[in-house]
Amino acid sequence: MTISLVIFGALLAFAAIGSAISKLLKVPDVMTAMASVGVKPNQVPLLALLEIAGGLGIIAGIWKPALGTLASICLVAYFAGALLSHAKKKHKVVDFGAALGIFIIAIVKTYLQLKR
Repeated sequence: MTISLVIFGALLAFAAIGSAISKLLKVPDVMTAMASVGVKPNQVPLLALLEIAGGLGIIAGIWKPALGTLASICLVAYFAGALLSHAKKKHKVVDFGAALGIFIIAIVKTYLQLKR
């Protein structure tokens, strides 16, 4: 299980930080998706900061398991919020596939972290 934990942790940290970078760089598709669920441009940096904090928490969780667990749970909540925002707008899966993928990785990582 340790190998799985490391693999899913690396995937989750990479995905969360990568998602944050795309927001900070104002990638057009990302900004369009954010606007489509009602996120204002001035809110985007805060959301990116939360993702970066979650990704760094996952990395720090290698040495501090409690922090890794907390970061995993927070990223599950963050991406659940993203999915709910898309669901409220009745978007198709193609519009929120990345958020769904990261959400699933975060759930698996949280499960593995709790079983550690």
